[in-house]
Amino acid sequence: MSVLTDLFQDVKLPNMIRIRQEYPRPVITDLEAVLQEQLSKDVIKEKIKPGAAIAVGVGSRGICNLKEIVRYVVGFLKQQGAEPFIVPAMGSHGGATAEGQKEILTGYGVTEDYCGCPVRATMETVQIGTTCEGHRVYLDRYAANADGIIVINRIKAHTCFRGPHESGLMKMLTIGLGKQRGAESCHNAGFKYMAHLVPLFGNVILNNTNFLFGIALLENAFEETCEIRSMTADDIRRDEPALLEKAKSLMPSLPCSEADVLIVDKIGKNYSGDGMDPNITGTFVTPYATGTFHAQRVVVLDLSDETHGSGIGAGNADVIHKRVFEKTDLSATYPNAITSKVLSCVKIPMMLDSDRDVIACAVKTCTEIDFDAPSIIRIPNSLDIQEMEVSEAVLKKIGGSSNIRILSGPSPFQFDLDGNLL
Repeated sequence: MSVLTDLFQDVKLPNMIRIRQEYPRPVITDLEAVLQEQLSKDVIKEKIKPGAAIAVGVGSRGICNLKEIVRYVVGFLKQQGAEPFIVPAMGSHGGATAEGQKEILTGYGVTEDYCGCPVRATMETVQIGTTCEGHRVYLDRYAANADGIIVINRIKAHTCFRGPHESGLMKMLTIGLGKQRGAESCHNAGFKYMAHLVPLFGNVILNNTNFLFGIALLENAFEETCEIRSMTADDIRRDEPALLEKAKSLMPSLPCSEADVLIVDKIGKNYSGDGMDPNITGTFVTPYATGTFHAQRVVVLDLSDETHGSGIGAGNADVIHKRVFEKTDLSATYPNAITSKVLSCVKIPMMLDSDRDVIACAVKTCTEIDFDAPSIIRIPNSLDIQEMEVSEAVLKKIGGSSNIRILSGPSPFQFDLDGNLL
């Protein structure tokens, strides 16, 4: 694309400064001790019966200490004489196939050998009830036939709607264990109604199954486990909204509210259900969730290996490196978009052959900016934003913020002979 490259030769890319954002850092230092305390509560322990086949639902998000937490829970269940097995609780992720969902768990280290129990993956569901408004509610066949159900999930802000139950245990029951069919049933009305429908569906599951308890996880701004709560059905109904608000208070953010260009090195389902979390990047795909950051142009340079070809989120960028498209497996990408009724996230944006062209194109197509000193933020992904690179214009915006530490720079972007970042 030499003609295109020629168009960008006059674009001046600024020097970048590497910074680190400091946040309060509550963290659990003894994971096993906290898990033991939570699982040993009488109201939890008494629900585990010897010989009971218990389905342990595990999702598709990147969660700190996930495999260790799952293994401990499985081990605890076995100590009580139960017979646990793991089921993927991830709706239509993994290309809406059992093999794809099991592969995602394997990528997180949640395997039969490591956790010490079978992993049973299926897309087959059982209708276990109907909401008071007439919606059919479905559940993973293995979970529906089990003697008990447990779900493990992080509680956090959703990317497409706001409500008392966003991403967390109630949603995992409704969407995750509902598999593609259940997720579609809940999504049919669109995200406008999700805040209402998630608990409506979830309560049908809580009332009509052998649900035992959930393990709710909260993470700090450094993506470290900072709180673990075992929760009965009543706890989830009553207390999950407060935990969601606490999770939101712990979230990190970009150091300013706007920039000319946001560079995201990698996107993927392991970082966010949207590939890149719009609560961080401002790339919201519905009007039912909003945030505090906006960039004129957002660029994406690569897909993570852990996303297994899912290019969800690329459509929310303005310009991408061609490698993003080349790594995208459409059969792993489209089912999730179809199920959620949101198609913009899988559209194909402008593609260019080098990182330099992608970044320069983003700068060149901005309007009403200082082209001699564009404001640019570069993050590795939307999950790990403690350290990042910012242009000198951004550093001037954030001024003497007490939670910002300069690590290095200013220095120019470093590209190889092909124009890709070193």
